Amino acid sequence: MVKRTTPRKDARSRRAGPMTVLVSASAGAAVTAAVLGAGFAKQTRLVDTFHQLDLFAEVFERVQENYVSAPENEELIKGAINGMLSELDPHSNYLDPDDFTRMQEQTRGSFAGLGIQVVMDNEGPDKGFVKIVAPIEDTPADRAGLKSNDLIVSIDGKDVQGKTLDEAILELKGPKGTKVDISVMRDRSGDPFDLTIVRDTIKTPPIVSRAEGDFGYLRVRTFSEPTARQLKKAIRDLEKEIPGGPRGYVLDLRSNPGGLLDQAVAVSDVFLNGGEIVSTRGRRARDTVREIGSKGDLTNGRPIVVLINGGSASASEIVAGALQDRNRGLLLGTKSFGKGSVQTVIPLQNGERGALRLTTARYYTPSGRSIQAQGIEPDIAMPVLYPGQDEIGERPSEASLPNALDVKEGEAATQEAPEEPASGAADAAAETVTAEGGVQPVECGYEEDGETFKDCQLERALELLADNTSYKQALATAGVAREE
Repeated sequence: MVKRTTPRKDARSRRAGPMTVLVSASAGAAVTAAVLGAGFAKQTRLVDTFHQLDLFAEVFERVQENYVSAPENEELIKGAINGMLSELDPHSNYLDPDDFTRMQEQTRGSFAGLGIQVVMDNEGPDKGFVKIVAPIEDTPADRAGLKSNDLIVSIDGKDVQGKTLDEAILELKGPKGTKVDISVMRDRSGDPFDLTIVRDTIKTPPIVSRAEGDFGYLRVRTFSEPTARQLKKAIRDLEKEIPGGPRGYVLDLRSNPGGLLDQAVAVSDVFLNGGEIVSTRGRRARDTVREIGSKGDLTNGRPIVVLINGGSASASEIVAGALQDRNRGLLLGTKSFGKGSVQTVIPLQNGERGALRLTTARYYTPSGRSIQAQGIEPDIAMPVLYPGQDEIGERPSEASLPNALDVKEGEAATQEAPEEPASGAADAAAETVTAEGGVQPVECGYEEDGETFKDCQLERALELLADNTSYKQALATAGVAREE
């Protein structure tokens, strides 16, 4: 059981009901009524707010009357909402009813589509294209060979530039069994290549587990509703499968884009014996919530090495940060993505008009470190290069996204990451980024079959676990370094 502690609030401060602003074609009394009805408490701001909404209503009316063709009012309002939210941060947006339904499907662990996580840059050389953060394992996108940092430049013969990210995603999705034609640019100085991909229902078992000799391997793919439950089952199964139980565990969070906050807390709680896991802090001190774990460590304190990389984001970073701050495990790999903000999904008109996904707080590790735009640094930096790769490339990080919180103008940054091999069945988890400090990448080769790429980070993690003395020494050294 996870306990949640929060300062006392009155009943009104606990409710987070949706707020609807109605805009009429008439620029006068209707707008005034909408402003007053919205309940703006501070009189000093009321007049200015009225003038701004009055301006919007007048623009809306002029467009209706004078645009070259009759506009769809619903599309105008939706565009206005999206424009307003785009001024906030990269993770606040409007979900129409279809998007809201798809989001609910994803949190349950299945959805229809290609199986890719994507972003869209608003500036720079990749501006306006759909950029792939990572393909989801064993999905149509993964089997078609799509890779991190690929750009989708056209969908079914139509250019992506000029579309919003949501519009592009909607065109990529579709019923199971239907085809979508895309053009992909990998080498920025070369020509795009074409792919035809058949859409499928994307079912992503959140946990992959297996015995690695005397040790247990646990890969968390997603943080959806069944994640913690399946993780506990995987640990119980490994305890039975390995004589005497595993001597330690590798917890693989690489290229995991995150998911539900309660599942991040529950996964952390599996490995911790009570204490704070994460805190969320909003704009007011009374909005601070501390997530406290329950007594009992399901792994009985056995050694843990946690694998992270530049694709480890949000919920993954909560788990990694909690285990690191509590000195419960060694982090190995490269710096994480740095998404340390909380999004609250607020249904609009009970979901009939979609929902508002709004950033409402930031995540902090047990020691009080902010994850936002900072990421989690590994205790042992280990970037990796594979055959055919000469240097580390760049991949997006939270700090590189437009309007990212806590990033000052001119400070946006990308992390370095290798291009994935042109062929082979390397685990998506083996995609890594270079840690700061000039650490030289490890060159990884092939397995004995000559085709499968080695997972050098996993091999290093198992080596650390096999030498208990070295593990304890490394853990102690990491703990001291974090306190300095």
